[in-house]
Amino acid sequence: MSRFKPKELAAIYRNGLLEDTMPFWLDHCVDHQHGGFMMALNRTGKVVDTDKGVWQQGRFTWLLGELYNNVEARDEWLKLARHGAEFLLQHCFDPSDGRMWFHVTRDGKPIRKRRYAFAESFAAIAFGELAKATGEQRYADHAIKTFQKFVDHNLDPVDTPAKFTAHRPTRSIGFPMITIATAQELRESIGFSDANRWIDKSIEVIQRFHLKPELNCVMETVSQSGDVIDHFDGRTLNPGHAIEGAWFLMWEGAHRNDSKLIEMGCQMLDWMWQRGWDSEYGGILYFTDVHGQPVQEYWHDMKFWWPQCEAIIATLSLIHI
Repeated sequence: MSRFKPKELAAIYRNGLLEDTMPFWLDHCVDHQHGGFMMALNRTGKVVDTDKGVWQQGRFTWLLGELYNNVEARDEWLKLARHGAEFLLQHCFDPSDGRMWFHVTRDGKPIRKRRYAFAESFAAIAFGELAKATGEQRYADHAIKTFQKFVDHNLDPVDTPAKFTAHRPTRSIGFPMITIATAQELRESIGFSDANRWIDKSIEVIQRFHLKPELNCVMETVSQSGDVIDHFDGRTLNPGHAIEGAWFLMWEGAHRNDSKLIEMGCQMLDWMWQRGWDSEYGGILYFTDVHGQPVQEYWHDMKFWWPQCEAIIATLSLIHI
């Protein structure tokens, strides 16, 4: 058990974020010359690669806006949120199709675009927080437009070569999960009128295709009809990803005062905690096999930071629901 009381822990975590983590990044990652943020830093804050991932531009801009709107209205945070948003708008959209790049140079020249459109989801929530912080309609318009591009491309990609052939079509939990989270954020920041519709559709997809009560499992990838695909890719579970989806559903259930949604999220958390927990050393494994067989990915038993964070968020969420 912790030797700290809950209020003491809250103060420790708050100070860790605001007085340690944020100052480190703001001191070292802000690109005052070209805009945006350089996120590849070593432990001392030295930039080790000046290229910019578009996901990180959107997520860090969102974080700054989120802190400004919900923690403390610091002028520095708002100024840097605008700084990030303007880099996104000026350099991270492909004018030929309106989609976003995945990877750009320091000065914003495009390097790579992915088949999927998750950069758009993170940019959308960044624009949403800025709209809330500034009251500027243009940011709200960008948020809605970018969200629409995200869902349109994932549902019906145009002029995008398929990664696989048509012989074994699949569906992944990633798109409905992130649709829920993005719509939730936009509902809170700009009152997005279509949020509940997209959330309902996405929850239905997860429940219909990915939840497997007979296996006590949340499947990462299934066939188009929701069947388990008995090959490496189909059997591979990503416990941290499913736990992330679990707290999205728990939060939605709390927002709606819907006990069934909360129970669904709790069930997902319980299943995937059992599936992912390393009983020997502790922590959440990166990948496991639905039938307990060997996993193809060689890093399957490594402990990446983000599944641990998802597990912490999900379990802490239960305290407040």
